[in-house]
Amino acid sequence: MASPAGVTVSGLQYRKFNFSGFELAGDLRLPPGTERLVILVHGSGGGHSNPRNHYIAEYLARHGMGTLMLDLLTRTEQRWDNLTGVLRFDISLLADRLTRVIEAIAHDAELRPLALGLFGASTAAAAVLVAATRAATVQAVVSRGGRTDLAAQALRRVRAPTLQVVGAQDPVILHVNEQTCRALHCTQHLEVVKGATHLFKEPGALADVARLTGNWFEKYLHPNPCPPLHRP
Repeated sequence: MASPAGVTVSGLQYRKFNFSGFELAGDLRLPPGTERLVILVHGSGGGHSNPRNHYIAEYLARHGMGTLMLDLLTRTEQRWDNLTGVLRFDISLLADRLTRVIEAIAHDAELRPLALGLFGASTAAAAVLVAATRAATVQAVVSRGGRTDLAAQALRRVRAPTLQVVGAQDPVILHVNEQTCRALHCTQHLEVVKGATHLFKEPGALADVARLTGNWFEKYLHPNPCPPLHRP
């Protein structure tokens, strides 16, 4: 089991998750009174340094949701992946890492009560879907421009409501997401953002992704009800 520890900096807690043989890190933001937590991961370049993930996380935080922008690779692994592009396609590795963090959160007194959602971009979207099949605490999933096909046989086992967001001008990923729709057996939706390419750089495109993401988590992340008062 990991032992999370955080230090608050400008409203953020820099979180480390220490496992046997490696350490993962990310930025945790918990708005006052939040009842939801979304873990955001990216397939390459470091999840908590990805500018598009930052944009989504800030949007969610402004709407009262907690966010954990997480790196699934260590710094050394990220440097190697930047050179080779190999580890970002190791879905088994990424899913195992994310599953371990979810398990650590389940033992964290501060984070355990929060309704949990997962957000994945690029190849990490596949890791998110695989992890969702392993952790019953995951209530909803969102993919942005994701290689969701890389989740392969795990797709049929996904039960968490799943939203795929893809740009209309991103034909390869659009085709992939359409195939994923046919493989999923859960509540799902494919949202195509008009005029957007893979990185959603077009004016207003990323704002559309943030809005769609927030709406999905608002709908499907159900905060744990308070236990009834004991009456003798």
